Amino acid sequence: MSQSSDRERSFLRTYTRPRVFGTAVISALLLGVLVGVIARTTETTWLSEALDAIGSTFTTLLQLAVLPLVFTAIVVGINSLRQLGGGREAARLGGKTVLWFATTSLIAVLIGIAVGLLFDPGSGGLSATPTEENTARAAESMSNWGSWWSFLESLIPSNAFAAFAEGGTLQVVFLAVIVGAAAYSLGDKAKPFVELNASVFAIVQRYLGWIVLLAPLGVFGLIGAATATYGDELFGPLATATAAVYTGTLLVMLVVYPILLRFVGKVSPARFFSKAWTTLQFAFASQSSGATLPLTRQTAVNLGVPPAYAGFAVPLGSTTKMDGCAAVFPAIGVIFIANISGITLSVGQYLGIVAAAVFGALATAGTTGWLTALTLSATVVGLPPEQIALGIALFYSINPIIDMIRTATNVAGQIVVPVLVSRSEGLLDDEVLNSPTTPPLLDDTGTAPSAKRERDAAAEPARA
Repeated sequence: MSQSSDRERSFLRTYTRPRVFGTAVISALLLGVLVGVIARTTETTWLSEALDAIGSTFTTLLQLAVLPLVFTAIVVGINSLRQLGGGREAARLGGKTVLWFATTSLIAVLIGIAVGLLFDPGSGGLSATPTEENTARAAESMSNWGSWWSFLESLIPSNAFAAFAEGGTLQVVFLAVIVGAAAYSLGDKAKPFVELNASVFAIVQRYLGWIVLLAPLGVFGLIGAATATYGDELFGPLATATAAVYTGTLLVMLVVYPILLRFVGKVSPARFFSKAWTTLQFAFASQSSGATLPLTRQTAVNLGVPPAYAGFAVPLGSTTKMDGCAAVFPAIGVIFIANISGITLSVGQYLGIVAAAVFGALATAGTTGWLTALTLSATVVGLPPEQIALGIALFYSINPIIDMIRTATNVAGQIVVPVLVSRSEGLLDDEVLNSPTTPPLLDDTGTAPSAKRERDAAAEPARA
C-alpha cells in the first residue's frame, strides 16, 4: 500500500510539472482533432455524442466551483486588508490598490475591444447560427441594455440563496462585496465567519486542482466534439483569435505598463523587466498566477515595495488582478462568440463588456479566471447560453497556447500596481529598487529571501 502511494505521489509530481502537463494537454488536443475528424467523416453518431459528453462533463465539473469560489475569494480578499494593521492607512492602501486594479483593467479591456474589432475573430469563417429559441432569448436579454436601471436592478437578488441557485454571477459578486464589507466592519466578531470562508476557499481551490488534472481529457472531448461538428472550419477563426489575444496582451504588458511605471511610478521600465523577467518566464511556462505567487511577491519586494504591503497586494492580485484573463481576453472572446453566432453587438453591449471587466474583476480567481471572466462578460451582454458554451469549448482547444501570454500579463500587472501604490504613498524604497538585480528565487529552505530576512530580524532582539 505504501509503495503504491509513493508511486502515485511520484506520478502526480511528474504529471503536474508545467512541461509534462502542457505536453499532455496538447497531445489530447491533437488526439481530439483526429478522433473528431474520424467521427465527422464516418458520420459515427455515437462517437460524436461520446466526445460531447466528455467535454460537457468536464465543463460542468469546473462550473460547479465558480460561484462558491467567487463569493469566498471576495470575502477573504476584503478582510485580508487587516494584514496591514487596519485603520486609515490600511483602508487607504487597500482603496488605492483596488482603484489601480480597476483603472488598469479599464485600459486593458478597451485595448481588448479595439484589437477584437480590428482582428474581428470568428467572422467570415465558422458559422454557428443559434436556434430561433436562442435568438429570441438573446433579443430579450439584449433589450435590457436599453435601460441601465434594469441592469442595476438585476444586480440585486431577490434573496441570498436565489443568486447561487440561479447561477447569477454578478449577483453573487454584489452579495460578496456587501457581506465582506460588513464582516470587515465587525472586526473580531466576524472572525469565525471569515475563517470559514477562508476554509471553503481553500477547499474549492483543492477541488479545482483535482479537476484541472482532468484538463487533457476535457480538452480531448471539447475539441473532438467541435471538430466532429464543424470540421476544419474552426482552425482559421481560432488562429485569428489567438493572434488577437497575443496582440492585445503584449500591448498591455509592453506599452501600457511601461508608460505607467515611467510617468506614475517613476520607475525605469528596463529595471522593472530586468528584475521581473524570471518571474514572468515562470508565469508564462506554468500558466498559473497562484503557482507564481511566491516569485511575484519577492519581485515586488526587490522593486522596493514594503514586504508587509506586498504580502497583502500580491496575494489579492493573484486572484483579482488579471488584465490578461479578465480584461483583454474576455473582450476578444465575446466578439468571437458573437461573430460565430451571427450576432452584431451594440454600443450598450460593448459597455457591458467594459463593466464586467472593471467591476467583475473580483469574480475571477485561480486557474479558471479566464473561464469565469468570459462567462461573466458573455452573459452580461446577453449572448445565448448554448453559444457561450460553444465558445468556451473552442477556447479550451487553444487554451494552452493563449494562457501562457495571459498569465504573464496577469503577473506583470500584479507587480506593477503595488509599485505604483507604494510610490504614491512614499513607501517605495529607491535603494532597494536601484540595487543590482536579485533573482526572485526561493532559498534551499523553501523560504523567499525577503521573508527569511524579516523572520531573522524579528528574532534578533530575542537572541540579544
